[in-house]
Amino acid sequence: MTINRKSLADEVASQLIAFINSGHFVAGQQLPTEPELMKQFGVGRSTVREAVRMLANSGLLRVQQGVGTFIVENPENSEPLHQRLKRAAAKDIDEVRQLLEVDIAQKAAVNHTQKQLDQIEEYLKERIRTSHEGKTEECIQADINFHLSIAKASGNDILADLYQAFSSRLKSWFLQIHPDTSRFIETNDLHQSLFLSIKEGNEEDAFNYARQILKR
Repeated sequence: MTINRKSLADEVASQLIAFINSGHFVAGQQLPTEPELMKQFGVGRSTVREAVRMLANSGLLRVQQGVGTFIVENPENSEPLHQRLKRAAAKDIDEVRQLLEVDIAQKAAVNHTQKQLDQIEEYLKERIRTSHEGKTEECIQADINFHLSIAKASGNDILADLYQAFSSRLKSWFLQIHPDTSRFIETNDLHQSLFLSIKEGNEEDAFNYARQILKR
């Protein structure tokens, strides 16, 4: 499948995650070679390598020099994801969380229920209110809840569980990098637009607004 929009490593990585979640790639399976992935996604070698690097850092892939790249197996005696996340750098966790957001936003535009839509809107209003009130911790929590509620509306329980696992580790780091709510105020309009695109069932706009939020 060729990526028609601008070819970026995070888009390739999100597609690989989707393939793993769907069972297209299974634990222990060797990933296609770089040339095969380049052809499949319509991207360059450096993009493929960056995508693989990000997923290897997150523990989803294992690179064996001279042999190939493999989907990480999860035998009973392996380290559970929640334990692995405890020792992972917050920046790496956030990188993987962001990889999921674009696909999640698109799926939510198609699969949301009215109840889920109401929940997304409630957290959006809370994010806007607390950002203008200067309540940093409450605003960060509302932002996390907003994006998590979108993940739950994606219609894919595995994606939602993955997103929740990564997001649950980020609040303390967000408090370190956001001394106040100014950045949240700056992106309130984008979050409002993302919500409206999901409400209207517009996948294209959901994709674009999710990408704009990540760039900010």
